[in-house]
Amino acid sequence: MNGAIVISETGESTAARNIRRLLEFFGVSARVQDPAQCRKLILSDSDDGKNFKLFGSAANVLQLLRDMKDAKGQSVWSRRVHSIFVCNDGAPEMADALIKQIAKDEKAEVQRSTSTEIRVNGSREFCGVMSGLGCSIRGASGGTYVLKSESMEEIVSSTDGAVFAKLLHDNVPIFFSTAGVIYIDSELGARDFNIRDHFLPATPIVMYIKWAFAETCFQPAETGACLIIDDPPLKPRYGFVEFERLSEMTERHHFTGSLAFIPWNWRRSDSRVVRLFKKNSGRLSLSVHGCDHTRGEFGTKNGELLRWKVLCAAQRMKRHDFKTGLRHDPVMVFPQGIFSKTAMQALKGSEFIGVVNSEVISADPKACPIKISDFWSVGLMNYESFPIFTRRDPWQGVENFAFDILLGKPCIAVVHHNDCHDNCRHVVEFIDSLNRLNIHLEWRDLGTVVRRSFRQRKLSSNAAEIEMFGKEILLENPGEETKYFCVRKRESSPEQIKEVRSEIKSIEWTHTPDGISFGITLKPHERQIIQILFHEFSADAVAGENSFAGADVIYWMKTTFRRYLCEIRDNYVMGKTFSHSHV
Repeated sequence: MNGAIVISETGESTAARNIRRLLEFFGVSARVQDPAQCRKLILSDSDDGKNFKLFGSAANVLQLLRDMKDAKGQSVWSRRVHSIFVCNDGAPEMADALIKQIAKDEKAEVQRSTSTEIRVNGSREFCGVMSGLGCSIRGASGGTYVLKSESMEEIVSSTDGAVFAKLLHDNVPIFFSTAGVIYIDSELGARDFNIRDHFLPATPIVMYIKWAFAETCFQPAETGACLIIDDPPLKPRYGFVEFERLSEMTERHHFTGSLAFIPWNWRRSDSRVVRLFKKNSGRLSLSVHGCDHTRGEFGTKNGELLRWKVLCAAQRMKRHDFKTGLRHDPVMVFPQGIFSKTAMQALKGSEFIGVVNSEVISADPKACPIKISDFWSVGLMNYESFPIFTRRDPWQGVENFAFDILLGKPCIAVVHHNDCHDNCRHVVEFIDSLNRLNIHLEWRDLGTVVRRSFRQRKLSSNAAEIEMFGKEILLENPGEETKYFCVRKRESSPEQIKEVRSEIKSIEWTHTPDGISFGITLKPHERQIIQILFHEFSADAVAGENSFAGADVIYWMKTTFRRYLCEIRDNYVMGKTFSHSHV
């Protein structure tokens, strides 16, 4: 028997609901039991392995400990209970009583604190990527609580005491958080999820789940990373970006750069920079930044125009590939981050495999509500099940990147040419801070990051379950035995699927309640790219650049004027300021 028990005195309390939903998010099955039922379950288990991971509020855990005080309970406690996670459900007197009992110290207590500076100083094994990080927290208007005890091991501390600590109760570790637990099905309420606003209700329990269920919960195949540079054409210098220097820095500071290339510039690439990209293909690559990069060009609801934009962008990039011999990654980065639901539909029916974007809320008048759990997902799937992989600006802080990584999301950052002033000093300092995190980052081109961004969990020694997000996935079997992968993908319109295929054959797939599933077997050390192919636009949907905007001379002139004006501004007008705005 293996899994989680959420202790709740009266049905499913708010705290129990929040905990159960978090466990479900990471693929962990959980049962909600009252303290008496929990005691009975622990006593009835015939397996003496440390199987039970318990969750509950201070009041419910205190009741369970009292129920387990008898001889029968004491005899099995340390053999069958792996660990306990305790949250503060707003009853500090219960938390105070619990810590006194656990620590066996009447001086132990829970106190209110106004401190907003916290630091993660627990073991690297437990804290993972969050290890050693500090930040200023927000959102605790009434202050926070801290633990005081000589018997505890501090995991997350403020200047006044521990806000998350480990104690031992008869050799069973109890992880005590002084905050409640985040409800991940609440609406996001902002453009993104900022861990500074939710650090205490989110970080302790996520660290605990990833530690306690390391072998059974969903984990990323790897932590892919890439730095995106928006806008520049392939010229030796654009604004503060000098590609020769950038290339040297990718090697010296160990990172990859993906140039979000505006397809409008497809005829204008400098042969010297093309050769530089080819020479450093493992470090420098191209992705796709809109089509003409006009204001909000992908924010419209005009489906016919958007299909033209998508296909025009793809055609221009193919022409650039042919002209230069430099391949691009079929990943879309929306200009200014603006997009509509219709734009996501258009991309889904094209050769693009995913979107990487700073924004997750569409420009539609009635935008689709985004939950915290949606943003936490490896790829946000709210728009026609076509994924948005989120990216962040360095100024959002390394703690936000670290928490994304803890969740299993890829590490994708974005800068603009003006962030590269002062010889890219700020950029490389940020990159160095990412590389110092307690995790190995796989710096790759953006296409590979998208293809390798999926969740997996072990089913047996030679089988794994995969949750896929992008339209393509790169699977590898590094082992010495043949391995079976059961792949599932959320899909809102399975009827639009034309084929699922690997590099060598078509793959049979089946419907599931929320999407599709299929299986693939890989031999030892084999790797395959699996594609989901959708019915594409008809040939009449686009007629090259002689349709829509291409046939509109006024539009063409405005676009040309805008692009050259932007280049004049970026190359000659903009001062050396650390600005994050761009046209």
